[in-house]
Amino acid sequence: MKGKFVYLLIFCGLVSLLILNCARKIEPPVAKRIPRYDTLFGDVRVDYYYWLRDRENPEVIEYLRAENKYTEKIMADTKRLRERLFKELKSHIKETDESVPVKYGEYYYYTRYEEGKQYPIYCRKKGSLEANEEVYLDVNQLAKGKKYFRVSSLTLSPNHRFLAYVADTTGREKFTLYIKDLETGEILLDRILDVYYGLAWANDNKTIFYTTLDSTLRPYRLYRHVVGTDPSEDILVYQENNGKYYLSVRKSRSGRFIFLELNSEITSEIWYLDADNPSERFKVIKPREYGVEYKVAHQGDFFYITMNKDAVNFKVVKAPVEAPGEKNWEEFIPHDKDRMIYGIDAFKNHLVMSYRENGLRKLKVIEVDSMKEYDIPVDEEVYTITLGDNPEYDTDVIRYVYNSLVTPRTVYDFRISTGEKELKKRQEVPGYDMSEYETKRIWVIARDGKKIPVSLVWKKGFKADGTHPCYLYGYGSYGSVIDPRFSSNRLPLLNRGFLYAIAHIRGGGALGRQWYLDGKLLKKKNTFCDFIDVAEYLIRQKYTSRDRLVISGGSAGGLLMGAVTNMRPDLFKVVIAKVPFVDVLNTMLDPSIPLTVIEYDEWGNPNEKDYYFYIKSYSPYDNVEPKEYPNMLVTAGLHDPRVQYWEPAKWVAKLRHTKRDNNLLLLKTNMSAGHFSYSGRYDYLKDIAFEYAFIFKVLGIEE
Repeated sequence: MKGKFVYLLIFCGLVSLLILNCARKIEPPVAKRIPRYDTLFGDVRVDYYYWLRDRENPEVIEYLRAENKYTEKIMADTKRLRERLFKELKSHIKETDESVPVKYGEYYYYTRYEEGKQYPIYCRKKGSLEANEEVYLDVNQLAKGKKYFRVSSLTLSPNHRFLAYVADTTGREKFTLYIKDLETGEILLDRILDVYYGLAWANDNKTIFYTTLDSTLRPYRLYRHVVGTDPSEDILVYQENNGKYYLSVRKSRSGRFIFLELNSEITSEIWYLDADNPSERFKVIKPREYGVEYKVAHQGDFFYITMNKDAVNFKVVKAPVEAPGEKNWEEFIPHDKDRMIYGIDAFKNHLVMSYRENGLRKLKVIEVDSMKEYDIPVDEEVYTITLGDNPEYDTDVIRYVYNSLVTPRTVYDFRISTGEKELKKRQEVPGYDMSEYETKRIWVIARDGKKIPVSLVWKKGFKADGTHPCYLYGYGSYGSVIDPRFSSNRLPLLNRGFLYAIAHIRGGGALGRQWYLDGKLLKKKNTFCDFIDVAEYLIRQKYTSRDRLVISGGSAGGLLMGAVTNMRPDLFKVVIAKVPFVDVLNTMLDPSIPLTVIEYDEWGNPNEKDYYFYIKSYSPYDNVEPKEYPNMLVTAGLHDPRVQYWEPAKWVAKLRHTKRDNNLLLLKTNMSAGHFSYSGRYDYLKDIAFEYAFIFKVLGIEE
């Protein structure tokens, strides 16, 4: 009898423990399902989560917050790990630091950071570097009391008295224009709302050009403002009514011209104005011609025009300033199928051509008088080189920036007259010894025979034995290239034995313009197949294994994450999808959403039958199926103008309802920011610490 009683107590205890565990089980939010039916080309689609698009609906905000709470509960056991990772990431930043001063006019300009402060401090010294420092804009002061604050487009008047800049307090990228009198320190009352990036001063030191946004957040109007006047009286200079074009404004380095630039995804039109006569009318260089893109630089009596007419990888022509029409163009640098030209930077006595060859960026100096030309030398097999800050037109020195996956950002001055380069500064990274790390580039053969370049970095001691975790990053859209640059934020991964890899897949521009063309529109699936082929190669060669492979991408790279996860969910252990563009078909069918009309030339217009069904065949949201998916962390920004918050929210809701596994699926929405997350340099590190903690939790990596 006594024994039975003991067994009964044990049984009751087990039942109580089971009930307690069930009570403690954390259940994810369940988004309600409200069917919305759409029919096009005889195809009926049902969207159960369309209602999440209404940001004014309290239920939407409540759902997003519920997802955030669920994410925090699931990740509660990583709180200390996140704190340690944040400290580790922060430890690799030289908190009190400043940029290399750059001479511009009578001043030397530089940017400082101070320990404990989130934002930059913009400074200058007049005459020499020994002069007294003048702080002309302290962003930390401006950002006080604000959850989000971003300053951009800092532009000085020619006499260096006035500073114009734009500021955003939501992440929506709708800026307010401010003008500061640097003589008095006063921020003037000339405040203009809903402007975009890019400003240009006329040479009278009182007229400034700026752009404003339409209802889809497309910059479409160019205005002229005179300092000290009522902004309501500003003159509308140009309005672009074609929704496929966005408008921007800039000034030539020579200071002689202001350029009004109109660009769609594949077509350009540029107008110019004498900066000495801001009230005159702009004149067009070449009227838009569908499929023809061009850029313009000015030097002396000529415009140098980088363009792609009959030149898929672009060529350079020059045109007289007095009559720059196409009939007067003279070929300057011919087209080369093995070299992608990005553009010409013009200085008084020389030009610098930025181009890419065999997947690597290069800078070529061209001395105009002698036509002598040569590349600026580099030291590594895998690297990135770009022009730095070069505001002076009449100079013998070119400033450029060099780095690689192991070499921190390094600033050099290259002197034209001697061919010598001078090291100005290498980014100081506390706790980092570059000799302990290695980088190389490999080539992966895709299923159709194309060779895909892949950049790799690891800490020495790494062995390809299939036991190491791998963080594989990809993007593959818009012709953009994820160049192999240094980031101290990778060190917590590398120092724990990770291989870090960048797949330079089609849709990007790593191997020239055709590499981009072969991964867009009706060839978009090449992008996804390339990424899968790279992942399979890394596993096959034992760089990693399926249960140790992490993949990551953001925005259009988030589309990549969604597509490959639908196609091969068995291949990846962890998926990090940052502000992912995953509701492709619905977004591209809605012209009221920012960027939709502009991007018909990138994805296709689904109002056309072929594009409709092709986009539907890969759109991540439309292809969620009842099967097992990897562990996934998905992020969103409530104020994101580029990928609306509801795309990741709808995707996660549909995945929760459909998938057939118990793997982690977390949605983390930043409720006070946009596409680029936090604006402060420390706050941003918390996002990275959270991501890494998620990865370590899934992979079972302990401190």
